Amino acid sequence: MLETERLLLRKFTPEDLDALVELRSDDDVIKYLGGRTLQNPEAIEKRLRFYIDCYEKFGFGMCAIIWRETGEMFGWSGLQPLDGTAEIEVGYGMIKKFWGMGIGYECASAWIRYGFERANLERIVAVASPENTGSWWLMEKCGMKYEKTETHYEMQCVFYAISKIEYEL
Repeated sequence: MLETERLLLRKFTPEDLDALVELRSDDDVIKYLGGRTLQNPEAIEKRLRFYIDCYEKFGFGMCAIIWRETGEMFGWSGLQPLDGTAEIEVGYGMIKKFWGMGIGYECASAWIRYGFERANLERIVAVASPENTGSWWLMEKCGMKYEKTETHYEMQCVFYAISKIEYEL
């Protein structure tokens, strides 16, 4: 669906379930994603169905992150409706081996560009655990601004947003 210099971002398929469960099995990876309560095989299977349904409804959704060099699937990123709202959020996550390489920014900025330039969105939001200061920094680097703190995905989240007008400046 999308490509960057180092990454292929492709639609998830039902066959990706086992790999997605494996990606979300590390406690450090899911620390800010609701932990085991929200990241168990049953919940991940339901989430995968949601990701796939998003493509049909919106033409975009959460995608598998593939490392071009090796073909390894190591994370997820994309645009999707934000839980319990009419907003569209950008999100990402990946295994620890790929942390600290700028991949979160590479994905988020590619999806923001896609959202405004190809999906014709007027606004994109992002949420993160208040303790996940790395995600705050990434959202700000993408031009997003803090708006509030509220509950999403059964946990308190900082809420950032960027409008199409702000993106185009």
